[in-house]
Amino acid sequence: MNASIALTTDMLLVLGLVGFTMAMFLLDRVRADLVALAVLIALGLLGLVPASQVFAGFSGNAVISVIATMILGAGLDRTGMLDRLAMLLLRASRGLEERLILYTSAVAGAMSSVMQNPSVATLFLPVASRLSARTALPLSRILLPVGAAIVMGGGLTMVGNSPLILLNDLLLAANRNLPPGASTLQPFTIFAPLPIGLALLLGGLLFFRLFGRKLLTEGSDKGVVPARTERYFAETYGIKGEVFELTVTSESPLVGMSVGEAETQYGAPLLLAIKTGNEARLAPPADTMIWVGTVLGAMASRDEINDYAQNNLLRVSTRLRHFADLFNPSRAGISEAVVPPNSRFIGKAQADLQLRKRFGISLLAINRDGQIWREDIRRMTMKAGDLLVFHSIWTDLAQAAEKRDFVVVTDFPKAEQRPQKLWHALAMFALALGLALLTGISVPLALMAGAVGMLMLGVLNMDEAYQAINWKTVFLMACLIPLGWAMDGTGTAAWIAQQTLSRLGSDLPVWALEAAVGLLTIAFGLVISHVGATVVMVPVAISFALAVGGDPAVFALIVALSASNNFLSSSNPVLSVIMGPAGYRQADLYRVGLPLTLGYLIVVLLVVNLML
Repeated sequence: MNASIALTTDMLLVLGLVGFTMAMFLLDRVRADLVALAVLIALGLLGLVPASQVFAGFSGNAVISVIATMILGAGLDRTGMLDRLAMLLLRASRGLEERLILYTSAVAGAMSSVMQNPSVATLFLPVASRLSARTALPLSRILLPVGAAIVMGGGLTMVGNSPLILLNDLLLAANRNLPPGASTLQPFTIFAPLPIGLALLLGGLLFFRLFGRKLLTEGSDKGVVPARTERYFAETYGIKGEVFELTVTSESPLVGMSVGEAETQYGAPLLLAIKTGNEARLAPPADTMIWVGTVLGAMASRDEINDYAQNNLLRVSTRLRHFADLFNPSRAGISEAVVPPNSRFIGKAQADLQLRKRFGISLLAINRDGQIWREDIRRMTMKAGDLLVFHSIWTDLAQAAEKRDFVVVTDFPKAEQRPQKLWHALAMFALALGLALLTGISVPLALMAGAVGMLMLGVLNMDEAYQAINWKTVFLMACLIPLGWAMDGTGTAAWIAQQTLSRLGSDLPVWALEAAVGLLTIAFGLVISHVGATVVMVPVAISFALAVGGDPAVFALIVALSASNNFLSSSNPVLSVIMGPAGYRQADLYRVGLPLTLGYLIVVLLVVNLML
């Protein structure tokens, strides 16, 4: 690389396309994936990438790995695993703020090692919301530590985030243009960056443990539903308490009563579920009979439940042995609906409509002209504008809402939840990781095997798998990969490296050049996304390393890790997910993000050089 590299027409065209991409991403007037697609077509029309390779990015290992991780993440989400996780975190932390934030952030960071970072952020948003609702801890004090942990945990494996997934493909492409005598670049194994990721994650957790209380403001939480609706329904309708299981004994006066008769008793709790024999269901119809051994799912405060159980000779269980799946928040919950003027419900009472028998919906309260009615609502005739408070399985609610007799105003998961498939999903997830780690099978093939396993076992169906794929991310990555090839193949990356070194001087220590590459990648990431920064900077970093006698793999890994080092802008897909619900302002990101960005870079430079 000592000989001067002349600037060619092809190089100018590539530089022009890079500049166009940066400008369009910065202006944000056109969708990023459309810009990337336009750049891809331009690369082919201008002959900067061979016609046979223009669309090769769509079949690349990186894209297949991203698609597989999205499907795997959707499978875990569909089983309600994260709602169970929220309860475990709440119990482990005992409601203490520092412990709750630490545990939640650590688990989120660990999960981001095997799932796409934006997917983890999306999945943890309702988890954080549920924890916030249960502890009265502002969402703004939870989400930023969790988001930072997700970004840092993405460095634990080569499939944790898009830049690391892209890296191996870019290294293999760079081998085609290495100068004579240069060693062939080898792809990284799946857990190659583990020491760096651990250092980053532990550093991030320590940072928020030491300084989080000072740096994190109360924010202006906008709330997230449905997990956050518990507090709303408690404050507005007085619907609060926990769900208990009450088993009917042979001496109980409830034996031989119907559910409707039991509900009319003084001090009766909300009877939301019933199990007779082997059949368990929510919203038991009023004429359902209660027998010896019947288990009731009742909601009220602990004291009210204990009094009711004592008066009616019932056995109380605080652990949901029979109704755990039915009361899983990802499957069922409380909602609010409005009766429209054209509803067939108008003029009819709940007893006439038989909501529980026909739709599987329990009516808990009616809000009419600001007045709340909870007692004797079975005989109240409904009027246009009534707000109805329901408890139901989400899929039953969605099906009933299709008739337009009421309009649900609470956001709720429309998709079918399958908590009974949890162990199937976990087994396929473990299979995918095991194949990638313990066998010679390629990472994308191993991940896709796990995804197919979930589909075959019914964790997801094919339509749900297609819906789980973020096609914007797929197109952005697949379309920008050839831009990296053009940077390398036309010599543009080598020319940029040579011009930069001629101005910086060749006597700079290697660590200083690594720091410069990291800072430049961070700057690119703020403008053209972490994927774009990786595609542009990996070829440049490799050329830097070859020019100064450094290790190209080290320089390239620094780029892939630094591309995600964005705690300052919503161009980071993780921050874009959490900013709105937590009510963060740009000043909040600067105050917390600047020290995080600097610390992240220092840790990467130190550990990469110690490790490789």
